[in-house]
Amino acid sequence: MKHNRLVVLVSIIGLAALFIMLNFTSPTEIGPFGVLLFFTTLYVTLFGIISLILWTFYRLAFKKEVFRNKDYLYAAVMAFGPIMTLMARSFGAINIWTISLILIFLILAEFLVAKRV
Repeated sequence: MKHNRLVVLVSIIGLAALFIMLNFTSPTEIGPFGVLLFFTTLYVTLFGIISLILWTFYRLAFKKEVFRNKDYLYAAVMAFGPIMTLMARSFGAINIWTISLILIFLILAEFLVAKRV
């Protein structure tokens, strides 16, 4: 299966929604549902970008034309890293300890994907 164009399309739509939300609203106006929508669209956008980067890397480095379902799972785990960092930043708890815990979580999650699927 080649890289799914639906992932790229949904990512572009998510990016457009993010631009609209960031330009026309503020966190106090948008409420809790809007904040949830912001994080969801950010995750979808990051998932599309990271899967596109992985697809390009696999194609150039390994000469692979096939992008497996497991590769999408790797991209899904990697896309959650910036979300966790942004959440830690919003709580004001960003330091070396927090970054190292996020990296440990991502490494363990990638290991779980590698072993289970």
